[in-house]
Amino acid sequence: MSKVLVLGAGMVSKPLVRYLLSSPGFYVKVASRTMSKADEIINNHDKGEAVELNVKKQGEKLERLVSDSDVVVSLLPYVFHVKVAELCVKHFKHMVTTSYVSSEMQNLDERCKNRDVLILNECGLDPGIDHMSAMRIIHQVKRNEGKIVSFRSTTGALPSYEANNNPFGYKFSWSPRGVLLASKNPAKWLEKNKVISVPGEKLFENYELQDVPNIGTFENYPNRDSLKYKEIYGLKDAHTVYRGTFRMIGWCETLKALSDMGWLSEKPVENFHGKTYRDLTSYLINQGSNINHGSNNRKDVVVETADFLGVKNYSAVIKRLEWLGLFSDKKLPEDKNSPLDILNVLTLEKMKLGVNEKDMVIMHHEFIVEYTSKKEYITSTLCMHGSNGDTAVAKTVALPAAIAVKNIVEGKIKKRGILRPVIPEIYEPILNELESFNIKFNENRTIL
Repeated sequence: MSKVLVLGAGMVSKPLVRYLLSSPGFYVKVASRTMSKADEIINNHDKGEAVELNVKKQGEKLERLVSDSDVVVSLLPYVFHVKVAELCVKHFKHMVTTSYVSSEMQNLDERCKNRDVLILNECGLDPGIDHMSAMRIIHQVKRNEGKIVSFRSTTGALPSYEANNNPFGYKFSWSPRGVLLASKNPAKWLEKNKVISVPGEKLFENYELQDVPNIGTFENYPNRDSLKYKEIYGLKDAHTVYRGTFRMIGWCETLKALSDMGWLSEKPVENFHGKTYRDLTSYLINQGSNINHGSNNRKDVVVETADFLGVKNYSAVIKRLEWLGLFSDKKLPEDKNSPLDILNVLTLEKMKLGVNEKDMVIMHHEFIVEYTSKKEYITSTLCMHGSNGDTAVAKTVALPAAIAVKNIVEGKIKKRGILRPVIPEIYEPILNELESFNIKFNENRTIL
């Protein structure tokens, strides 16, 4: 029986663990700082075990767990992946993550190959299914002797339309803090052979409205560094390479306001014990000149904020900030001290996906392909909704990783080193099996 160690019992762990427990020949340990979460996922299954583990403080226990497994799946925050990977290399264990490959992780490549170890990264949704579905078309085009001259790929994790009932058009189906932090990332992409670079503070000024056929119209803003995918995907003929994120209309303008006001800052603020969200909003927009704004009423802070942002008092942005509670007399959480973490408390309270609500994942690829005698426009689109108690995000992140684990154990993946799922040996069986879970793409081809 193959032993799989799953590190982390967060929002996307359950579908992965359930998949492995239902597959013959697997014994699964779920290790988490919060034992109750791991217990809930295992649910007394006779081939599963919950283990309490604090990765930061219990290094020796982590190493024992790794050495006693055949494959390790790290669903921990990305900062822990290299630590786990080093233990996997030391003990000749394979590993799967759903996170981006860091430079520190890439540095382990030769050691992995020398010790016959596979560490498969970016095997979730985005990154993950985005790579696999794009590469299937890219390789097909190359086999047909075509040249991809433009590639655009955008993904969004959103509330389903019936659950889209707040003015932000967003509900958290994964780490709220991660969503807010991602709002600060700079971005780069290639547009008609010109490199466009956008600093984090300008990210939300650079969005466009995009229609996704038969699904809807969304804001599309750039996602991190797209330039590296020209090489990773083998797009040597492409003059345009862009990866983006979908959000409902109004998100970018509102997040830009939060960023400008200082609400995304991770720098602690002092002397705010017992104060309110209105007090902190007033402090932030006055750049710290006066923290004694407790006497200001809600209307004054609304006017101040509108003036600071250069918008009307009745603008949609102001209404969204007011709905969130940034002008309210709600007390600040006592255990948080940075604007971002204080904001995180509010967003999770007000924008949490309800137990009976569904989310949706949208992924949309666009290719322009040149052949000897024609030019073709190809789209490939996934739209999936949550079901059976699982969010669409949880399924699309967890199931690719789970299928990868099974394929590694069964010896279907021979390559070793630090890998992404961009080769047919890895992506074909995963994409094929995902279709049985209704995770499948619709393709359209048009001659230009």
